[in-house]
Amino acid sequence: MESQRIVSCPGHAALRRGRASLPNHAYHLTVTTLHREPVFLGFEAACEAARCFEDPMLLGDARMLAWVLMPDHAHWLLQLGECDELASIVMRLKSASARRAHRVIGKTGSLWSRAYHDHAVRKEEDLRAIARYIVCNPIRAGITRHIGNYPFWNAHWL
Repeated sequence: MESQRIVSCPGHAALRRGRASLPNHAYHLTVTTLHREPVFLGFEAACEAARCFEDPMLLGDARMLAWVLMPDHAHWLLQLGECDELASIVMRLKSASARRAHRVIGKTGSLWSRAYHDHAVRKEEDLRAIARYIVCNPIRAGITRHIGNYPFWNAHWL
């Protein structure tokens, strides 16, 4: 069995530099699968991972406002609560979704890339517009022509 080696990428350190968790603040996050492998082309693996994205035990006092799961990445619009830091919530979501997906596909090891991209939503930005951008990802990618035909998304407003 080939051992997995964690490669430190200069870009990953830059993603962590200056990262802060502001209570009650909204964040748009992008997480990618390891090596952008399209793990979630499989319906069962995608179902299992998606079940985690709104799990209150994983979110703690944070709220998932919108999300979409693509074959090789996910977008989340997450509003923090008072208790948990962003990194802790992301770690729980990635860990639980990896365990559940791996159980279905019969794999072990890393599923998600270690790094993730986060954008703290500014006051002047419209959360609903960001949510629309997130859930329209499968349309822009050419996976579907109508979001209602794509099963792996949700938005708090719908």
